[in-house]
Amino acid sequence: MKTNSFIACLALTCLVALTCGMTPDPSLDKSGFVNIAEEIPDVMLEVRYYSTYNFVGDRINGYNAPVSYFTREAAEALKKASDAALKDGYRIRVYDAYRPQMAVDHFKAWAKDIDDTRMKEYFYPDLDKSVLFDQGYIASRSGHSRGSTIDLTLFDMRTGHNVDMGGTFDYFGELSHPDYRDITPEQYANRMYLRQLMINAGFRPLTTEWWHFILADEPYPDTYFNFPNE
Repeated sequence: MKTNSFIACLALTCLVALTCGMTPDPSLDKSGFVNIAEEIPDVMLEVRYYSTYNFVGDRINGYNAPVSYFTREAAEALKKASDAALKDGYRIRVYDAYRPQMAVDHFKAWAKDIDDTRMKEYFYPDLDKSVLFDQGYIASRSGHSRGSTIDLTLFDMRTGHNVDMGGTFDYFGELSHPDYRDITPEQYANRMYLRQLMINAGFRPLTTEWWHFILADEPYPDTYFNFPNE
């Protein structure tokens, strides 16, 4: 009886030790995230990486549903931007927000396949695919995976069309720089309106992409999440 009790006690001790030694993967913890569509119903979604209309030409890994997640803090800031845009007759249209690391890995694998240029005409007509990594268009990690970075544009409620920004989302080239001046004055003014709208709400702009903004005080600056959008 003593032997059996000893064995049972030893087994329980080992189980507790193993359990205590298991550390949950923080990259899979979505508790600090919210669904943008549920949190901000006025925002329009066009999840490009759930479709095949993107620079890869395939649905991207980790985009299992046409949904967009955002950290709770970033969503609160986006709500401020959305409310301000609505007062001026616009809605925010989101192309991408949280991006799992598995999607970034998909981009990396695609970039290494030099022969796959199906979408070159639409997204990088003036660049050889071999330079995309060296010039920073594709990277091993993305701020999107930290959950507080967003790609977006504006939809004009009066015209029923996207606001003309003088360039398309995910275009690889100087045309995408917010301060690019070889566009019409109206297109440039539209970019500056979007930029100021997001800055006022607490986001930082990017110097190379007019559509890209990062929450200035992001809650997870060192964590790259990897749970899927679903």
